[in-house]
Amino acid sequence: MTGTIMRSEKPIIESKERFRGRRGFARNTRNYYLYIINPKERERLTYNGVRFVSYSVEYADSRGAKATSKAQRVLNFLRDHPNSAFFSKAVYEALKDKGVMLRDVMATVRRYDRLVYVRGYRSEERQTPFMEGYLLTWIDQTKDHDAAHEEALKRTTSVLADLETTNPVIERVHGIRDRIIEASSLRELVGIQYLQNELGLTEYETENAVDRALQLYPDLLETRLFGAYRYLYHKSLSAEDLNAAIELKENYIRKTKGRDNRIGHNWEAVPEWFIDTFTTGARFWTQEHREGGMDPRRITIHLIRPVGGRRANAEVDRVWEVTPGVFAQPIIYVLECKWGLVKKKYVDDFFEVLRWSKEFGVDTSEGRQVRQGVLGVFAASSFDPKENVIINDESISLPAYAARMNIQLLKAADFNEKLRERGVDERVTTQSICRASADERQVRDTLEAVWKEPDKTKERLDALAAENAKLFEFEKMLEVN
Repeated sequence: MTGTIMRSEKPIIESKERFRGRRGFARNTRNYYLYIINPKERERLTYNGVRFVSYSVEYADSRGAKATSKAQRVLNFLRDHPNSAFFSKAVYEALKDKGVMLRDVMATVRRYDRLVYVRGYRSEERQTPFMEGYLLTWIDQTKDHDAAHEEALKRTTSVLADLETTNPVIERVHGIRDRIIEASSLRELVGIQYLQNELGLTEYETENAVDRALQLYPDLLETRLFGAYRYLYHKSLSAEDLNAAIELKENYIRKTKGRDNRIGHNWEAVPEWFIDTFTTGARFWTQEHREGGMDPRRITIHLIRPVGGRRANAEVDRVWEVTPGVFAQPIIYVLECKWGLVKKKYVDDFFEVLRWSKEFGVDTSEGRQVRQGVLGVFAASSFDPKENVIINDESISLPAYAARMNIQLLKAADFNEKLRERGVDERVTTQSICRASADERQVRDTLEAVWKEPDKTKERLDALAAENAKLFEFEKMLEVN
C-alpha cells in the first residue's frame, strides 16, 4: 500500500477560540496533517493550495513513537557527559542540528529536576540564569542522594571558578576569598569596608565582587551584625570561634559607630520637628517598644517578603497622618532618614519596604504597589548630585527618579533655608545642631529655642557644645581604642 496515501508536507496549524462563560475565552493551537488518496502514485501533488507528498522517511513525523524526542536528546546529552557541567546555551548549540530549541532545554530539565542539577544566581527570593544561561549537570542516580548532589555542586562550582579568569571581577573574587580564609584561620570576621580598602575598589565594585564570591564558593558564608553590617567568614570557623568573633565585632561596632549612631538618630528629630511645628493637623503614630531607649515615634512594620536583609520586620523613622478635610480620607506620610550621602539604592530600598509591608502595600492587577494615600518622604543631609538614573534611555536626576515613585526628598539645605528666612546665623545649620546635641530631645529643644530667639542661636549652640564636651571626648577615645 506504500504510495497509495499522500500526506500534507507540513502540518496544518489551527487556532481556535471558545467562550467559557465567566472564565472568558479559551484559546488552543493544534497541529494536524491532511491525507488524500494518491491518484497516480505521484511523488508530489498540490491541492487547494496544500502541498502533499508520498511516504518518505524524510517526512516522517518526529513526534512518532519510533523517533527520539527532543526532551530525550537533552537528557541523553547530559547523561553521556556525567563528569561535566554545561550552560543551557551550550546544550542548545550541541543539539540544535537535531531540532532542539533553546526553550526545549530548560523545559526538559524543569520536568526532570530529579535527574538534572540546575544552578543559577541565587538571591534571597529566587534563582536567575547566568549570562550563558542556567548551569546544568547530570545527577548520578546510582549514588546516595546527598553525595550525588554534592558532586554536582562541585562540578558547577569548578566551571564557574574557571569561567572568566581574565575578568577583573574574578581577580577581585580570588582576592576576597584569600583574605576571608586568612582571617578565619586567625578566628576573625572580615568586613566589607576592610575588603574595599585592601583591594582599592569602589563601594559598588566591592559589593559586586563579594556577591560573586558568595555565589562561586559555597564555603564562604555571611552574617549581618545588628541586621545592617555585613561580615564574611569561612565555614572552617567553628561555632565557638564564630560566636566569639561576632561578640568582638559587635563590641567594636558599638564603640566606633557610637558617634555615627548618635548623629544619625539626632537627624531623625530634624524633619520631625519641622513637620510637627509647621504641618497643620499632623498626627504622629506611636508604638511601645521592648527596648526602653527606643523613640516611641519609630514604627516597626511587618513585611510579607524579605527586603534588603530584613526578613519579617522593618523600621521606619516616623509615620504621621494629615486629614485634608471633613469628608476626605487621611493621607499617611512615611519618613525615612539617613545621615550622609544618599544614593539611588537607598531610595529603592525604602520604596521596596513600603511596597512589601502589610501596613502600606497592596496587591493589584499590576503587581505589588504602595497603597493609595500613602506617601514616602526621604530626608537626608545630602543626595548624590552626580548620580543619574537611566529609564527608557532617558537620564534623570535622583530627585526626579524619586518623584516618579511618589517619594519626596528633603535635604538639609531645605531646612537650613527655613532657618535663614527666620534670621538664624549662617554658621548655625541643622547639621551642626545634630553634631552638638547629645540626643533627639536636645535637637528638638535647640530647634525650638533657635526659632523663638534667632538672634541668640550661635551662643546657644556654643553652650550646647560645651555641655556635651565630655561625651565628644569619650566618643573620640572609643574611636582611638
